[in-house]
Amino acid sequence: MTVVETDRIDMADSSDERTLDMMFEWLDPAPEGFKVEIVEGIIYLSPQRDTHWEVIFDIVEQLRAGYPRKRLKSDVRIDFPGRLNGFASDVVALSEDASKDSNGRWRHQDIEFVAEVISKDTAANDYGSKKATYATAGVPVYLIVDPYTGTWHLHTLPKEDEYRSVLSLDFGTPVDLTSTVVGLTLETGDFPRD
Repeated sequence: MTVVETDRIDMADSSDERTLDMMFEWLDPAPEGFKVEIVEGIIYLSPQRDTHWEVIFDIVEQLRAGYPRKRLKSDVRIDFPGRLNGFASDVVALSEDASKDSNGRWRHQDIEFVAEVISKDTAANDYGSKKATYATAGVPVYLIVDPYTGTWHLHTLPKEDEYRSVLSLDFGTPVDLTSTVVGLTLETGDFPRD
């Protein structure tokens, strides 16, 4: 019996499956003044607006009463459950024992609070896909601030892909988070409107 040797060429994996890392690399560096997020596999570039930033900064300043600066994040990539969800949330407060994953990124399991300030072009994400993803991830407190309507929407008690408790009120009414893990009240009277 004769054995014939043949040359063997191993083919590289030719999968066209995208990954979050690959998608973020396509946009590195991001255009100056833009925030990059990937929501359910769709890339969003959002310009930073003055009103948007003022609300974010106001929330961060108020959260400093209960969180050290190193546990507060803004526009930092955090990967979430679901297909291709890499969010750069407007404001994130992390738990005291928060740690980064093996890729050097903060873990969604360590988030105690998220705030999103509505932008016209991506509002549907904040009220829809991102809200469902935050609930699925078990984020205990999710606050949506809408400078176009002058309202805020507090979501608590996540279960599966929804929040069981929702409270919506106007700017000027404080956001009482004292009964949540956050443990403080956010004043909204100085939130600017668009």
